[in-house]
Amino acid sequence: MPSFDIVSEIDKHELTNAVDQANRELANRFDFRGTDARVEQSDKVLTMHADSDFQLDQLQDILRMKLVKRGIEVSCLDVKDSVGNGKMRKQDVIIREGIDKDLSRKIVKMIKISKAKVQSAVQGDSVRVTGKKRDDLQGVMALLRDNDDVEMPLQFNNFRD
Repeated sequence: MPSFDIVSEIDKHELTNAVDQANRELANRFDFRGTDARVEQSDKVLTMHADSDFQLDQLQDILRMKLVKRGIEVSCLDVKDSVGNGKMRKQDVIIREGIDKDLSRKIVKMIKISKAKVQSAVQGDSVRVTGKKRDDLQGVMALLRDNDDVEMPLQFNNFRD
């Protein structure tokens, strides 16, 4: 029976490459000369350091541009408020990954409302969709791609015939 999994995950290697490219561009930019502006990465948290909030905004734009060029959707970013005192400011950007329970319930409900002849089941951080026909599964994929209610980027893995 054909099936596939709906997941939301980030390619860690591409994320590391995007952070490295952003730091490289910071070193070459004239408006960041003489500052200690940088982006640090630790697992699922990116920490941006700069002298002012204006520079943090510029740094965030650079980071978003590099992420998009690397094929990472920026809708998975959760930008926190900037903190700091004196000269340095820092801002955390959390990389959201995985489908939480509320979003998985929402996805299952959207599939049921569409009256597609498929079954969907929540499996941890993913949703498994099974059906008799491959066309039904592809219809569900198109439905989820076109829907704007889902605030996370979705990928479709393990497509089996």
